[in-house]
Formats: sequence, structure tokens, C-alpha cells
Amino acid sequence: MSTASVHPTSIVSAGAQLGAGVKIGPFCIVGEHVVLGDNVELVSHATIDGHTTVGAGTRIFPFASIGLEPQDLKYHGEASRLEIGTNCIIRESVTINPGTEGGGMLTRIGNDCLLMACAHVAHDSIIGNKVIMANYVGIAGHCQIGDNVIFGGSSVVHQFTRVGAHAFVGAHSMIDGDLIPFGMAVGNRAALTGLNLVGLKRRKFDREAIHRLRAAYRQIFSNEGTLRERVEDAADLFKDDALVQEVVAFIMAASDRPILTPRNGPAAE
Repeated sequence: MSTASVHPTSIVSAGAQLGAGVKIGPFCIVGEHVVLGDNVELVSHATIDGHTTVGAGTRIFPFASIGLEPQDLKYHGEASRLEIGTNCIIRESVTINPGTEGGGMLTRIGNDCLLMACAHVAHDSIIGNKVIMANYVGIAGHCQIGDNVIFGGSSVVHQFTRVGAHAFVGAHSMIDGDLIPFGMAVGNRAALTGLNLVGLKRRKFDREAIHRLRAAYRQIFSNEGTLRERVEDAADLFKDDALVQEVVAFIMAASDRPILTPRNGPAAE
């Protein structure tokens, strides 16, 4: 507490743990089980409660509601947790709920994430590193979001859905099926529209690796045979390619949701 700066209008419970250099602006509330890492900043009017840990360097903006009980009628006050990683930016009116007994007791936000104004992450969802959620994005309960995923404004994700690493979701899209790693989806209900080539190039993926990934995409989402047969063929044909194998493993993994596919055969990518 000695190196933390707390505005006199804020309420910090005696049990809260504040790291070195923490800054708590005016009219904030910090609950008794909250842990704020070094150099965390609550700009003003933020509420942090529950069994919540916020990683070093994260900034939380006005009217964010972090760690309060989940919006799940099956929640009965269990001491579930919320973990937020380092160097995240959580903008105005963002809501993030902790886990529930029925979902693993944990909600997690990775490192270096940006959650823009009014975004929501529901109970038991696991968000990877460097994820960007534009304004009004809604992630329902029990979702799994990979690293480096970007969500356009007002897009939403159905509960129990997976979104693979490096995927891109267009604005106003409703994602009600699993979106493959490196994939791009747009629409309500969303369909797979190709690979996230812009993201792959920005993150400096090798040109030849991208070409192999495109070839595998065309094979997996062609109109011949079943999806499982096409995935198995791609697994054999590109057995030494790590990116393709990531997509294959994602599709073959057990899931509660269907895999998003193109509406009319392979999309242009």
C-alpha cells in the first residue's frame, strides 16, 4: 500500500492487495479479494470486485465493472475467479464476469488485450493474448478465444464457441459455430469467408507458409467427400506444416458447436 496512490474519494477494502505503483483515481471501488499488480491504473469510477487478479501494467477506464457476479442463474455465490493478464487496456463500461461451478470456476483474459468501450466477457470464457475487441463486442459464457483474434464492432459469440488463433470476425457478425485458426467470418449468422490474410501478413508469417495454408483451406472446404475426410487428407498432405496442422487439430477436437464453413463452397481468400 505504501507506494500505491489512492484518491480520497475511492473505497479500497482492507483485504485488497495493491502492487507497487498502483494508481486508483476518483470514485473507484476495490473489493476485499482483489489483487492489483504493479502499476495497474484505475482511471476513475471503476468497480473491481470478487476473487479478481489484474496483471501488472493494465489500465481500466471509467464505469468498467470487473469481477462482479456472473449473469448466470446457476451461479450461487461460489468463490469463482477472474484473472486478467498484464498490460491490458479495458475501456469505458466494459463488463467481465468471473467463472461458475459449472464451467471451471475461472474466467481468464490474456496479456496485452484491448477491450474497447462496452465490450462484455461472460463467465468461464478463456481469452488469449493480444486479443482486440472493438466496441460492443459480446463474448458469451464458456467460449475459448485464441491469441491475436480481432473482433469488429458489435460482433457477438455464442456460448461454448471456439475462435482459433489469428482469426478475424467482421463487424456486426454473429458467430454461432467454431471459427478455424487464421479464418475470417462475416455475417449474421456468420459464415467462413476465407483466411485472415491481412492479419497473417501484418504478423509477418512466411509467404510460402501462407501459400500452403491457402492450399489446405481450399482442400478442406471443397465440395468433395465429407469434411472429416477432407481434413484427414489435408493432415496427410501437409503433415510437416505447423500452421495447417493447427487448423486440422482445431477442427478434429471435440466441441459443442459446429465448424463454420463457407456458404457456397470455398470462399475467395
